[in-house]
Amino acid sequence: MTENQPLVTTFDMDRLSNLIKSSRIAGYQQKFYLKQLNEELEKAKVVNPQDIPKNIITMNSTVRIRDLSSGEKKDFTLVFPSDARIEEGKISILSAVGIALIGYRVGDVIEWQVPSGLKRLKIEQILYQPEASGHYDR
Repeated sequence: MTENQPLVTTFDMDRLSNLIKSSRIAGYQQKFYLKQLNEELEKAKVVNPQDIPKNIITMNSTVRIRDLSSGEKKDFTLVFPSDARIEEGKISILSAVGIALIGYRVGDVIEWQVPSGLKRLKIEQILYQPEASGHYDR
């Protein structure tokens, strides 16, 4: 992961904390991802939605990332598990890349371990951030 402290809005923090709690109660099978998300949230600085910088990835943000190994660029929207549709570019917060993106900023390089080795992605651009568009409750 990047060295920068992630920033998370109070609205996202509340929803993500509830997601973690409800997933644990429901016996969510991917407990590893719940633990990782919880660890990221514990590191995060929490700010009001109106105060989040426009270059920070929040829930429902659409971002362009570049794989530093292949140079390939992809656009993703960070969503809750029930809205995830990888074929539409909507990735779940309870995925390795989703957890790696939340709260980080344009220019950050994120890293995480995958079965084939270390994956490194650079956050190139935020194409849409709800808060930057005045949508503080999305």
